[in-house]
Amino acid sequence: MDRQWWQRLYGLPPLIWIILVGSFLGRGTYFMVWPFLSILLYEKFALGAAEIGMLLSISAVGAALLGFYAGALSDRFGRRNMLLLGTGINSCAYLLMAYAESLPCFIAAIVLCSVGRAIWESPAGALFGDLIPNVSSRELALQFRYFLVNVGAALGPILGVWAGLSAQQSTFGLTALSYVLLFLGFIWGFRFTSSGKAAHLKKNAASRLRDTLRVLKSDQVFLVIILANIMTLFIYAHMDSSLVQYLTRADAPGLVTLISSMILVNASTIVILQFPLLSAMKNMTVDQRITLGIAILAAGQVWFACNPLHWFAGWLGATFVVSVAEAILFPTMSVQVDRMAPDHLRGSYFGAASFYSLGWSSAPFVGGLFIQYWSGPALYWVMFALCGVALLMYRYSRGLPRPEWPRPEQSHEAAA
Repeated sequence: MDRQWWQRLYGLPPLIWIILVGSFLGRGTYFMVWPFLSILLYEKFALGAAEIGMLLSISAVGAALLGFYAGALSDRFGRRNMLLLGTGINSCAYLLMAYAESLPCFIAAIVLCSVGRAIWESPAGALFGDLIPNVSSRELALQFRYFLVNVGAALGPILGVWAGLSAQQSTFGLTALSYVLLFLGFIWGFRFTSSGKAAHLKKNAASRLRDTLRVLKSDQVFLVIILANIMTLFIYAHMDSSLVQYLTRADAPGLVTLISSMILVNASTIVILQFPLLSAMKNMTVDQRITLGIAILAAGQVWFACNPLHWFAGWLGATFVVSVAEAILFPTMSVQVDRMAPDHLRGSYFGAASFYSLGWSSAPFVGGLFIQYWSGPALYWVMFALCGVALLMYRYSRGLPRPEWPRPEQSHEAAA
């Protein structure tokens, strides 16, 4: 990053830094063992590919629906309460997962993990807009958050393998500790936030859920973009649990080493290339960046479909291609929501963006079915075709209208 970017980051409010550091710690400890969850469920409880996929999908679908509601509630009742609730649930969920011995307890822990993350992610994203008025600084902060998440994702597997913790259930205790620290950080950060900014973070009585749903329904461009991004996340997510199940069932050689290496390649690619790519694409529009990202994602699906099972370097190469697409797409999606959201409905728009995870959450189940009844290559050829559908949806959205939003005080006066 250049010197000007560092100066902007240095001046970010303390609460933003708490989110940044908390994202790094939470994701680092999470990636020590979460990618190996399919292996744990298979070895400990003898679950099939479709059963594992269904379990992960159902918990994540519920969390996506809850994430939208949490974003709307944060507009009405304030960011602080929702952030504390979400991090508190995550702390308890990962602690339960670390010590669960029965399948029902393990399922409850997985569901609570998804719920806690859904509750705190939307208000955390909206907080960037609340506290950073400058658009370019806000977009840089959103990019840097994603950068730190991937630094944690890169270091997590390395530390886990080095310490002998990968695929060990007890590692989830470290993730629980990271969320306890984040919970305490939020308490401290909100206490020392200036009174003017704190007032902006309190409840907005004029923002009711039914009003939010009405506005989102009228914003046809945003709705089509949500559907396109759900599909994009669905395609990308098959590099996660579906690929692990495919390689596990096919008895790929050096499975744990291969999975750890792919996670490392994924995160390291984003850490190394995210800001150089941002600089290279500075003259491109958001739509152009997303179109480029989806095209690269499509190339990665073809590589996954064609890669021989025993070609270790080939899996890493395909992972690199998809990771480049991720480095372009994921931060750009957050910037896209931030630009489209009106100030008084920022939490609601970030909450609506939580529906993206419907794509992520449905992928394990669909991928499990494909792998169990067809094959891994068939799955990735279908994903390649869906990349074309996503591009067509983006093209279609450009001709749709957007609503005119009244300011919150105008809505309140009209209601009176």
